[in-house]
Amino acid sequence: MRRRASLAGADEDDGLKVDMRSNVEEVDSDDNNDDSPASASAPAPASSRTTRSVSREKESDDDIDSQSTPTPTPAPSPDTKMEDFYRKQRQRARLRSPWACSLVTMVCTALSLLLLATIAQSFLGRQLDPKGCNMSYMLSAFAKYTDFDTEHTRFATKYSLYLYREAGIDQDTRVKGIPVLFIPGNAGSYKQVRSLAAEAANYYHDVLQHDAQAQQDGKRPFDFFSVDFNEDITAFHGQTLLDQAEYLNEAVAYILSLYHNPHRSLRDESLPDPESVMLVGHSMGGIVARTMFTMHNYQPNTINTIITLSAPHARAPVSFDQDIVDTYQNINEYWRNSYTLDQSPLDHVTLVSIVGGGLDTVVPSDYASLTSLMPESHGFTVFTSTIPHVWTGMDHLAIIWCDQLRKAVIKALFDVADVKQSTQTIPREERMRHFRRRFLTGLESTVKKALPEQEAKMLLSLDDQSSAILSIGERLSLRQLGSSAKTEAHVLPVPSLIEKDSRKLSVLTNQRIDEHGPVQVFLCSSHIPQAGAGGNAYAINLDLSGGSSGFMRLSCKDAASDAISLPASTSGSEFAFDDASPFTYIEYALKDLSDYQYVAVIDRASELTDGWVVAEFSDSVKSTITVKRSLRSLMLSGMHRILPATRAMVNEIRIPRVHSSLLAYTLHIRQKCKSEPLFQPLLRQYISEPYESKFFPNVRGDVNINLHGVSPYVPPPANAAHTKDGLSLQIWSDPTCNAEMEVALDIDILGSFGKLYMRYRTVFAAFPLVVVALVLRKQFKVYDATGIFMSFSEGMDQCIRTSLPVLFIALSFLSLALANHATAAVGEEILGPQHEATESFLAFTKNDLLLGSNDPFFFWLVPLFGVISVGVCIVINYIALAVTQIFTFCYTRIRNVRLRNDEGRRTTTAFAVTSPLQRVITTSILLIMVATIIPYQFAYLVLCLVQLATSVRALRLAQETRSGNNYNFYNYVHSLLVLMLWVLPINLPVLVVWIHNLAVHWLTPFSSHHNILSIMPYILIVETMSTGHIIPRLSSPWKLVNNIMLFALALYAAIYGVSYAYVLHHLVNGVCAWLVIVHFAPVLRKRGSGMEAEQRGAGSPPPGPPQDGHVKKIP
Repeated sequence: MRRRASLAGADEDDGLKVDMRSNVEEVDSDDNNDDSPASASAPAPASSRTTRSVSREKESDDDIDSQSTPTPTPAPSPDTKMEDFYRKQRQRARLRSPWACSLVTMVCTALSLLLLATIAQSFLGRQLDPKGCNMSYMLSAFAKYTDFDTEHTRFATKYSLYLYREAGIDQDTRVKGIPVLFIPGNAGSYKQVRSLAAEAANYYHDVLQHDAQAQQDGKRPFDFFSVDFNEDITAFHGQTLLDQAEYLNEAVAYILSLYHNPHRSLRDESLPDPESVMLVGHSMGGIVARTMFTMHNYQPNTINTIITLSAPHARAPVSFDQDIVDTYQNINEYWRNSYTLDQSPLDHVTLVSIVGGGLDTVVPSDYASLTSLMPESHGFTVFTSTIPHVWTGMDHLAIIWCDQLRKAVIKALFDVADVKQSTQTIPREERMRHFRRRFLTGLESTVKKALPEQEAKMLLSLDDQSSAILSIGERLSLRQLGSSAKTEAHVLPVPSLIEKDSRKLSVLTNQRIDEHGPVQVFLCSSHIPQAGAGGNAYAINLDLSGGSSGFMRLSCKDAASDAISLPASTSGSEFAFDDASPFTYIEYALKDLSDYQYVAVIDRASELTDGWVVAEFSDSVKSTITVKRSLRSLMLSGMHRILPATRAMVNEIRIPRVHSSLLAYTLHIRQKCKSEPLFQPLLRQYISEPYESKFFPNVRGDVNINLHGVSPYVPPPANAAHTKDGLSLQIWSDPTCNAEMEVALDIDILGSFGKLYMRYRTVFAAFPLVVVALVLRKQFKVYDATGIFMSFSEGMDQCIRTSLPVLFIALSFLSLALANHATAAVGEEILGPQHEATESFLAFTKNDLLLGSNDPFFFWLVPLFGVISVGVCIVINYIALAVTQIFTFCYTRIRNVRLRNDEGRRTTTAFAVTSPLQRVITTSILLIMVATIIPYQFAYLVLCLVQLATSVRALRLAQETRSGNNYNFYNYVHSLLVLMLWVLPINLPVLVVWIHNLAVHWLTPFSSHHNILSIMPYILIVETMSTGHIIPRLSSPWKLVNNIMLFALALYAAIYGVSYAYVLHHLVNGVCAWLVIVHFAPVLRKRGSGMEAEQRGAGSPPPGPPQDGHVKKIP
């Protein structure tokens, strides 16, 4: 008896006992060995009678091994018994060892870390867009409206309203012009309005106020207002987003009231009072702007123009909060359904979504798409690299202050402003036309030509025998302007139009095409209107007939209004945004020229210059190549085409199958001109929906190609007309070069890995729970069968060999099935009267499943993320083990408290027992706080810390007693700690919002985060484990329930976890509720695993070797 007690207590006085302990140090003790005489006769230690145990009794060793070990005919020798005893103990030691790590586990972890490193290196170092933003400067001054108080809004103590004025230009704080409200984004500042407001003040002061036509058109200065949201975090919390929208509606009403107050307004009394406000929203501010229309306090027609900058319209950036997900669904459904009504409440509203592209690493630019929300007649999405004279991507913050972009935005706002209207803007159709011309390249089919609306301005007289008139189909190529030192005309006859004619006119020059430049392009007709027969109706009368008796007169329209700016592409060009004079390009389809017979290119240069002009008619069908190859074929062999030497100036290569934002490409262009070309090749990469164009001047060698086309989790477009267009490559090259051009496109595999980060960041909040749930399922299955609760590491190792590969293969096939189902439905119109609301909702949410991709090519992403998730779980598990070990060491050193048994020997303390009343009081206090003051996310963080403390105490007890039951309990506690740690990131964002509100003294509780049922099972299971109770083993009928619940958790996390991550908290909450039931429902327990087994394990010593022979050391 004394020997057994000293072995359990590790008494240093007994040399023999110390030797025995050293030999069985790695032997994992199980329950009390009833076959051992010492075990049978030794009384329980004193501590086990005064404290509760943390372990349960397993089935006896003989029962476990009798099924696999045949009964030997001869009696085993003592040495054989010793070998069998230590072999069994080593098996159990491995099952319970928290640091168990097999070769398979190490390989899987190494592969996972390698994949993560590849993604990180690709994201940070490959396929990077250049940065070309110029810094903006301003002299800002703000005036706060202190009288916008609690009489106007209940948020007056939290939010504030400001008016911006540019110092040195306008410091009068009275309103005088057109109201514009800036809405900052997630954690944004009201001061971010400075760059836009300063540019507006300077542009009006320097340009518009001196332009008589602009004044006549109703252009007046902007009154820029901005809202101080105290840097609220709206991306993580739906209620905060709704609060801001409610406040902004009240702010809009207050702003409009200022113009009615003669003491606060300097507006001309003859002008109508404003009835609406233009909005500019950054990031989540753009979503708040759209939310305003759905609020109860929205006043109809008070908003009609919205411009958003990097706003994630299509879906929420993260899905950790139910309110933000529900709010997004409600907003998007409202906007979609509004356009199906005969009397749409949004019919007067225009919305332009501007996004920065690949440089924005905060919000995926794919989420800024409006294609699933509204028709083209009311809004569109455009990338900054598309906007003329901007031509560069930009990050999430640069999009506010970038000098090139702010100029374009302010000019667009002035284009649509009209102070003479009560709406302060021109009609919607005209607004959209101005926005398209200001923000799009002009090459898009949706941009209407301005030529038909113009009147003829020039009467051109030419000698009908002049050499200036080219033959039909002849190309005009002027290598230098001003060669004749006088005005000169070059005339191209317009070919006759035939049925299904695909020919077009292309004019390219490195000069401005307007009345102030050296080159002008006119479209002329030989039909002279009667009113203009004498030339009196024309602003320009250009006579180049030279006094010849045989001459013709042409009535001409100036094509300058349809001129398109292109980045300069010379031998010195590097980027599209270089500070160089742009090229000018004009393009008309031949059907648009049916009313004209000639194209006149006028050279007005008075001296020889470096200017050049190329003009031609070409067949767009012959100059367009469509590559009909699959992604698999492109990956294996790429795309290779050779453009002939006798080609048109503009050629296009279309690859319909290249439309995914998950792949990156490398484009190779080679050309060797026989003489010095007029310009270097210029490449435009574009997709039709959304409007994304990238320009690459002076193309030589390799070009990085990446796009924001079809993206994971983004709802499909309402109009599928452009979904099959894919990637297009438009190339301008000198047609006089007379050299072939080689074009090759290859998939950049390493560069494509980096594209996974922005699209699949939230996968790592869901997929690891798939792994953890299956590991827990394995642990419980083994525990119910054998009584051994294996370590998380050993459970992971066994799952890697069995269930995890099977599940990820099954999910891969599910991905293929979902993709094939979606492909079968391609081309259907989602919006329309023939679709019910439920069908429409299902259509727009079909990309929420699994990895959110409808392309079967990407089925391999499932096992890829599976491997990464397994490796990340392994790493997090070992980090948790290391932290627990460190805390255990510190806890043991600082509080090395031991109780002595009746015989004076030291024994380890078990978990202290608290009275049921004390436990009920503690739990009740926490639940009351959750219901009234704190969100349940805060309580969850506290529970994670309590669970960590329980894990530390359990490890200390297991290490000092070396009891198998205590190791069972420690592994159980640690596994649930790992599960809770993976749920913690889902709860942290809302917790951050709550802490931020406390910091700004806003104590209004979150109504949606005080549901005690969302946290009660967590509290009960953590509190139960803190008292030292391991879960009982389940009987056969109830094992299935346990397996189904954990498997269902894994399945939901895989399929819906990314889109509805907040549900994972509640599913794990349900699992905890089931575990609590198992703890306290005796009917569920397996026979022989009752509480008497639990009470017997706290001070149980490790079993000794067989007593019928000498102790033999086993290496």
